[in-house]
Amino acid sequence: MAIYERKDIWDEEAVGDLTEHFHGILERIGEDPQREGLLKTPERAAKAMAVLTSGNGVNPADILKSALFTEPSDEMVLVRDIEVYSLCEHHMLPFFGKAHVAYIPDGKIVGLSKIPRVVDAFSRRLQVQERLTEQVRDCIQDTLGAKGVAIVIEARHLCMQMRGVEKQNTITTTSAFTGLFLTDPKTREEFMRLAVGSSYGRG
Repeated sequence: MAIYERKDIWDEEAVGDLTEHFHGILERIGEDPQREGLLKTPERAAKAMAVLTSGNGVNPADILKSALFTEPSDEMVLVRDIEVYSLCEHHMLPFFGKAHVAYIPDGKIVGLSKIPRVVDAFSRRLQVQERLTEQVRDCIQDTLGAKGVAIVIEARHLCMQMRGVEKQNTITTTSAFTGLFLTDPKTREEFMRLAVGSSYGRG
């Protein structure tokens, strides 16, 4: 059985290089890196970036494989309201929201905490929401061999809210399905009702 252990450990050499770059960025935007409030900012920013992109060094399938169990259940398993924090790869600004993930087992179930960890592993990379949604779906489907996987992500993008179009109340929703969630409308409707809420299906 694969062993997965979460570690917030960064490459000290990489953090050192990033620190120098952030120091230069502060100078280029007209700040004084030597003033009291900014003395440690380059290092803090470097370590924050290392954490926010730490998913690049993680194989999300290993997370699932570390807690797979044989179980004859074939009822939908739904984990909803999983917090999502990621960085838009176009502007390196945050997007954040919630993911709702479900699967229908086919002889295998996974420890419930592993699903949010998979979401984290893919989120902690430079991302676009569309790809993030599909990556989580495909990882769960391929690793569990489920009868179906469904995911919906609802997120706010600071690249839209702080710059550009500057629309503060916009929410982007993406979804992806496999198996029974694609072929059985009632199964898909049940997921959407349970995950997204009573507003689903209203005209």
